[in-house]
Amino acid sequence: MKLSRRSILIWVIIVFNIAIDQISKFWVRDNVTKGSESEIIGNYFTLHNIENSGAFLGMGSDLNPTLKIILLLILPIAVLGFVLRYVFKDKTIDKLSLIGFSCILGGGFANIYDRITRSEVTDFFHIDLGGVFRTGIFNMADLSVSTGMIMILTASFIHRKKNVSE
Repeated sequence: MKLSRRSILIWVIIVFNIAIDQISKFWVRDNVTKGSESEIIGNYFTLHNIENSGAFLGMGSDLNPTLKIILLLILPIAVLGFVLRYVFKDKTIDKLSLIGFSCILGGGFANIYDRITRSEVTDFFHIDLGGVFRTGIFNMADLSVSTGMIMILTASFIHRKKNVSE
C-alpha cells in the first residue's frame, strides 16, 4: 500500500508532535525538581515539574477512578479515533485545517499515552504576562492541541471571508 503525500504529511505531523512532547516531558522529569519553579524569561515564562492526574488545569483530578477512566481515557480515545478517521477520509479539508487537526491528534495521543503509561501527565510551562494573559501550567501536547485549534479557527475565518466575497 502506497501512502499519498497527504497521508504522509498527516503522519509526520502527528508523530512529530508526539515526539516533541515525549522528549520534553522526559527531559523535565529528568532535570527539573518536582514542584519547583525556574525562570526562563523572568516571571513571565517559567519552568515547572508538575504531575497532573486530571485534564486541562487539573480538572477532573478528584473524580473517582471509574469516571477518570471514562472521561480522561475512553472518551478522548474515541474522539481522537473519529477525528483521525475524518482527517484521512475527507479529502476536501484545506491544508491549514489538515495541519491543525494533525497537531490536535498528535497532542491528544501524546497526553493519552502518558495517562495510560503513567496515570498522570507531566506539565511544565507557565506564562504570566502580569495579569494581561496568564495560563495554567501546560506541556507541549497542550500547546500542540491549542495551536491546532487556532489553525482550524483561522482556516474557517479565511474560508468564510472567501465565501462572503464571492
